[in-house]
Amino acid sequence: MQNTYKVCQQYEDKLKAFRYSHLSTENQMTLDSMLLYYHTEKSLGDNYLLQEPLGPSLGIQAQLPVLLAEYAFYEDRDISDYLNLLTTIRPYFQSIIKFEQKKSQAGFFMSDATLDRILAQCSAFIRNPDENYMLDIFRTKISDYGKLSGSEQQTLILTHQNLMKTEVIPAYQELMTGLEALRGTGKNPRGLVYFKGGKAYYLYLLQSQTGTYVPVKEIEKRLSRQLSSEIGIVGNMLRQNPELLTTLNKGISFTEIRPAQMLSSLQKKISSDFPPLEDVSFELKTVHDSMKDYLSPAFYLTPPMDTGTPNVIYINPSANYQGLELFTTLAHEGFPGHLYQTVSFERQNPSGIRNLLDTSGFAEGWATYVEPFAYEYAADYILDSSASDLARLSWLNRSINLCMYSLLDIEIHYNGWNQAEAASFLKAFGIEDSTVISEIYQYILETPGNYLKYYWGYLSLLDLRTTEQKRLGQDFDMKDFHRRVLKIGGMQFPVLEKYIDMIE
Repeated sequence: MQNTYKVCQQYEDKLKAFRYSHLSTENQMTLDSMLLYYHTEKSLGDNYLLQEPLGPSLGIQAQLPVLLAEYAFYEDRDISDYLNLLTTIRPYFQSIIKFEQKKSQAGFFMSDATLDRILAQCSAFIRNPDENYMLDIFRTKISDYGKLSGSEQQTLILTHQNLMKTEVIPAYQELMTGLEALRGTGKNPRGLVYFKGGKAYYLYLLQSQTGTYVPVKEIEKRLSRQLSSEIGIVGNMLRQNPELLTTLNKGISFTEIRPAQMLSSLQKKISSDFPPLEDVSFELKTVHDSMKDYLSPAFYLTPPMDTGTPNVIYINPSANYQGLELFTTLAHEGFPGHLYQTVSFERQNPSGIRNLLDTSGFAEGWATYVEPFAYEYAADYILDSSASDLARLSWLNRSINLCMYSLLDIEIHYNGWNQAEAASFLKAFGIEDSTVISEIYQYILETPGNYLKYYWGYLSLLDLRTTEQKRLGQDFDMKDFHRRVLKIGGMQFPVLEKYIDMIE
């Protein structure tokens, strides 16, 4: 890490040597973003052992099979690269074990509860090696490749089967063995603040992952204001029309419509609020049974930057999303969410370096920011005379939940709340089931800052829109605001805010 920090400093010095006034606006934005990126990476300092590459759902061991399944074959070299890549998983996992051993020695290893969840995910993936879903996917991709004879395909299929049995499955087994040997060495079952350097590391996470540089206390106040405001709005709506709550509790009746039809409908409906985006294709896939208990309800995979396709959205059947919930989830992942934002930006032919800068807060913030629009669009499919109010209430309910969890993230990791304090907070909002509370607390422990990427990212864009509305008055145009945000693309929020009114 010390070498990494030296490189960051060298890059920072080199970037500062550019004559700022001689750069185009686009290059000024890139320069500002890179300077902030390298400065933030250096701020990690001695706290690098608090980083955690593993996790039950967001860890690399859970994400890797999906990423490998989507490895595209365009030419023969891609197939050999993929097969060679499988042989690197074992040494890669061995390096992770060494890192986890160092974490253990420093007193930073995960709790046994988290360990159990990671081991269960690994176990599910390797449970039936002869029926592993990566085998079927490889066969299909080799067949679809269309440039190989039957005997060549069979040879590659057998090679792949052998690599799965001799490299990939053993890699997961060794990872499980290495982690099991560290059981009991994780002494902190609570938030980051109870680790040495934990508070500073939490700030680093907010800056590097969420892209915000607002003080934590200010974030806390803004979240509290939003929570109070939305609870007030919900209260007024229910006082004026108590029947809405009855309908919500029974379940909202939604027109029967397939996921692909939902995405096609969204492509048309967003035209009133967002710039047009023509000729966009997408693929819908289902998460394999062996992974469904450990992956998100849905997710979009960014396509290779040199092809722009395929745009793949995975739906996880274990979430059992249907109707309104599925419609708005597909908006988050598809139109006008991740897929739409990604394709819009890439069609501007940005500098390649922009694809390497991590902007999770912007990406997830944008996909959450578009959700209230999606709930409005969904009202056309709600089978009720109060469709608009039901759609709005549903969004407010989701927003309140995300806001609560974001506040909990701060209270647990920065202010040190234990599970009992978290339970007391959740009880005030009607969440009293001990199993649910335990799951919420455990998830936030395992994914510090994750909810803030979504919700603080959303609020940052919402507040930026409010600022622009005040600045432009009657000249403010929603579609044009979205066009300017999309043109700037994924940036840390201070950079986005600096340039939003400079974009033509």
